[in-house]
Amino acid sequence: MPNMNLDQLNDLDWTDLTAVTAATEKVLTELAQDPALIREYAEIAVANPDLLKLCEHYDILDKIVLHDDPAGWRLRLHVFLPGYYDRPHNHRWTYSSRILHGSYTHTLYGPDDQVDADCVKVADLAARLIRTETAGDFYTLHHSMIHSVIAEPHTTSLIIRGPAVKERFIVTDRITGQAWWQYGAANENPDDADRKRMTPEQAAACLTRLVELDILPA
Repeated sequence: MPNMNLDQLNDLDWTDLTAVTAATEKVLTELAQDPALIREYAEIAVANPDLLKLCEHYDILDKIVLHDDPAGWRLRLHVFLPGYYDRPHNHRWTYSSRILHGSYTHTLYGPDDQVDADCVKVADLAARLIRTETAGDFYTLHHSMIHSVIAEPHTTSLIIRGPAVKERFIVTDRITGQAWWQYGAANENPDDADRKRMTPEQAAACLTRLVELDILPA
């Protein structure tokens, strides 16, 4: 296994964003400064069937799970592919992100305490903060925050996501005005899970691309 101590994250109080920010920024900064270590984690992950089955491939996004901890948190590598955008949504967990390469426009709409997918008026969602996340930037986002991202091709980030605190999250579409619930893997349609599960070939292609772009070392 890679020589890095991740145990410091196991006893985190994920409701304390100050503590989460301090601990995850330390880990992600250390990793970001050692691309060879990231590659070591990635190669181990795509060769490990238990981790590979958690990795996901979409037309516009690759997610590689570098570490799945029994304490409920995960370390992931995200690669945003050409054309990436997402709809305003929240998450089932609080997470921290460190940008390794590229940039994305990050829009925050506010907390989800006034939003319900069964009756939300999507047109009423108003941007409260718009910022550009670039290489070296770090942030922690609470699971209640509704946000969206538009990324430059091959933007790459490291993510530490905390334990899930709810079984579903809300997704909205400003164009159609629709909103709906999406569920975690435990409640997901098996066909949907199979469609997004990354194959060994897709994982290898993702790592090759990161080497070609000098994001990871050869």
